[in-house]
Amino acid sequence: MSQKVIIYPGTFDPLTYGHIDIIERGARLGDQLIVAVSLNLGKQPLFSIEERTELVKAEVARINDANKTGLPVLVKSFSGLLTDFATQQGATSILRGLRAVADFEYEFQMASINKRLHGELETMFLMAAEQQHFVASRFVKEVAVFTEHVENQTNHNCAGNKN
Repeated sequence: MSQKVIIYPGTFDPLTYGHIDIIERGARLGDQLIVAVSLNLGKQPLFSIEERTELVKAEVARINDANKTGLPVLVKSFSGLLTDFATQQGATSILRGLRAVADFEYEFQMASINKRLHGELETMFLMAAEQQHFVASRFVKEVAVFTEHVENQTNHNCAGNKN
């Protein structure tokens, strides 16, 4: 039987507690979870792809240390189409987090496009934990421009690195 590899893609700019929640829960859904840090040319990131990848790796190391069952969560960066990256990694599923109905419309469109590009690849959705519904990376970045008080939305590594 082949491994069930799941890709959790995102820009993670910055990595929020909502992302961390999805990583922790998503790691239990398959044999291997790969957190895929995307070079998204359509966004203006606060952190470089190298910085974002390192920030995610640091948090995933903590998650892996706490959870000794199963394979560790991996972190990889990629550019290009998600479906191509998923194929290269042998993934069977894409994992996406949802906060609200507004997220669903966008994610539904993305899942439909991904399905057309790679018919065998399924998209799974996890609802964000209730306390994370309001957290969005774009809001964290906006607040961080004016204050350093974003520690209730992201960890200290992300909060203190760019101001």
